[in-house]
Amino acid sequence: MKFVIKLFPEITIKSHSVRKQMTKILRQNLQNLFKRHVISVDVQNRWDSLVVVVNRDDESTRRQAIQILSHTPGILAALEITEFTFATLDEAYQHVRDAYRERVAGKSFCVRIKRSGAHDFNSHQAEIYMGGGILKETDATRVDLHNPDVVVLAEIRNDKVQVVKQSIKGLGGYPLGSQGEVLSLISGGFDSTVASYLMTRRGLKTHFCFFNLGGSAHEIGVKQVSHYLWSTYSESHRVKFITVPFDKVVTEILTNVDTSQMGVVLKRMMLRAACHMAERFNMPALVTGEAVAQVASQTITNLAVIDEVADRMVLRPLAAMDKQDIIDTARRIGTETFAATMPEYCGVISVNPTTVGDRKKVAEAEAKFNMAVLEQALEDATIQRIDDVLSGEASGLDQVELVTTPSLTDIVIDIRHPSEAADAPLTLTNNQVLTIPFFDLDNRVNDLVAKNEGTRFLLYCQKGTMSKIHAHHLSSEKRGHFGVFSESRPAAKAAPDAESAADSSQGE
Repeated sequence: MKFVIKLFPEITIKSHSVRKQMTKILRQNLQNLFKRHVISVDVQNRWDSLVVVVNRDDESTRRQAIQILSHTPGILAALEITEFTFATLDEAYQHVRDAYRERVAGKSFCVRIKRSGAHDFNSHQAEIYMGGGILKETDATRVDLHNPDVVVLAEIRNDKVQVVKQSIKGLGGYPLGSQGEVLSLISGGFDSTVASYLMTRRGLKTHFCFFNLGGSAHEIGVKQVSHYLWSTYSESHRVKFITVPFDKVVTEILTNVDTSQMGVVLKRMMLRAACHMAERFNMPALVTGEAVAQVASQTITNLAVIDEVADRMVLRPLAAMDKQDIIDTARRIGTETFAATMPEYCGVISVNPTTVGDRKKVAEAEAKFNMAVLEQALEDATIQRIDDVLSGEASGLDQVELVTTPSLTDIVIDIRHPSEAADAPLTLTNNQVLTIPFFDLDNRVNDLVAKNEGTRFLLYCQKGTMSKIHAHHLSSEKRGHFGVFSESRPAAKAAPDAESAADSSQGE
């Protein structure tokens, strides 16, 4: 199978050298991702696009390829194509007509052709010829150049015509790693997860820093959503997950800081700690999920006071976003279910908080704070690779039942996003497959279990991480018998090398 990768438009307008470098990074990122998933591919570099040739042709591999290409920063769209050799325009037309015959039946259409190479026709002439032929020789109803039901897509390059089977929407943005590294302060809620995603999409290698105010349950939840963000949108690069125990810092604030200043002081302590970690790992900027005026500590005057303690740039991608827009983005990227159930400990820290930052009052409040407590928190911080944060018994995910061959009575639930499931439907011969998006699963599971008492439910997603998290959550709440369905694929001998290749090329 073959895919043509269209670059994000902002890449194509860069200078020759910058565009060349970004395309090179995107190519390397795709190679790392496919190696990590043990899929043999050849990624070819063109000036205006990349071509990914997948050296297997089964449906499971196709679904994984689509998942990778639709979630990799830097890609505008991925065109799944079938390629034919032709000698005449009519021969090229016949390949296009046959590929689209069923799709245009009973519908309006238009033809869009891109062409390069030496031919005795141009793109417009090819569109007219093919459009007239399809209208005459198929059951299409009419040509509609403005609002067609079907767009017939093909590219002609020299003696080959590439017929587009489907166009897969990409993530956009810049290739990951092309814009440097940042440290994102993540609490697991709507704001910080969306902020982290936006930085990743913009090409920034985004590490995570979590300030633990609420114990192990909160930490596990934040690790789960951070791992989800990484495995879904930035798996081509290894990143760090830093945990800073902040319970004693909170105790010190509650004991010695004036109530109205608690929220601002806490944020300043977090920025100090994050700057320390960013300096340690040579990261020039921090990322927060703060939006102007969303809460008391996020008024413009308070943010100015908070930023005084930072010796790194503080990026706030959500600064001008409304809360509903943030929630909508969280739903689209898959973090809403995590955020909706995540404990929010920061909100209980202040009573009658100030909304007008006063540098003098904050300085007086911090004068009573024992900075040795903050220094000890930094000494007690733990640093993990993101791909290790869910390992071990603490997360509980290793206890989830993994099934490659379902029993006849098992019901498989495809929990992928609707657009992802539509692009690559899961079809099983012997088992019922239900499509329930992860964000709707919690609302529907009780009725489902009640109607199918005693049935084992196997959750399915492309990589298995989201399925494990939901299966563990539902099982721990004793809401039924849940496991994970994992498609078995033949192992490739290159798997160990793929792991080391990703490490050596990207670093820690």
